[in-house]
Amino acid sequence: MKVVFFIRSLLCDLLMYFLMALIGILGMPYALWSRKKAYDVIRFYCKSVFFVLRYLAGITIEFKGKIPNEPCLICAKHQSFLDVMMLASVLPDFRFIMKHQLTYLPVIGFYARKTGTVAVNRSKKVGTVNKMMTSLNDESGRQTIVYPQGTRVLPYEHRPYKVGVGLIYKNLNLKCYLVATNTGMFWARRSLFRYPGTAVIEFIGALDEGLEVDDFMAIAERKIEDASLKLMNEVSIR
Repeated sequence: MKVVFFIRSLLCDLLMYFLMALIGILGMPYALWSRKKAYDVIRFYCKSVFFVLRYLAGITIEFKGKIPNEPCLICAKHQSFLDVMMLASVLPDFRFIMKHQLTYLPVIGFYARKTGTVAVNRSKKVGTVNKMMTSLNDESGRQTIVYPQGTRVLPYEHRPYKVGVGLIYKNLNLKCYLVATNTGMFWARRSLFRYPGTAVIEFIGALDEGLEVDDFMAIAERKIEDASLKLMNEVSIR
């Protein structure tokens, strides 16, 4: 059975990167016209990968809760590239906060810049926060996605939430939607396997603006971790 999973997973990955190159490059002239058209290309790519995952790996996707339409901060659990694509496929005006290295990748970097991604250089401590806040404030009336643990985490792995997300929340002064997921159960960090099942993104509610940073951090971590744990515990890997 492991061999079957591996072969299907390998085919999924090959097709995923092939489609990224094909759709991404062919879509560049279209995406150059506007951010909206760049979103169209990104969503088409995401849905193409979802199709591949469904029929090759047996992974279906599901969204729970109210998907926000208004300008807001989105504080999301991050376990897999899959949850990135899921958020990108449904949010109408998103921008990610991501590692600056990713913005230099040939296809991903182009669409990251086109959608207004805020790049963070973790190696340069001095001035990094101020520069990030300035970039965020340039277009504060959008949907900003931040991963509070700063990286993908394995299922059931505990990593502390970084205070930067609290500073971003305070600086933007917007409602913050909290997002839980179980995607790592099917597509884990650095894993060669894609396991069948239902990958879920759940919008578990929102915190209003105006909370103190420490209060915001404590509430967000508790709610996201509890909801993600519940989603993971409901999974039965076939």
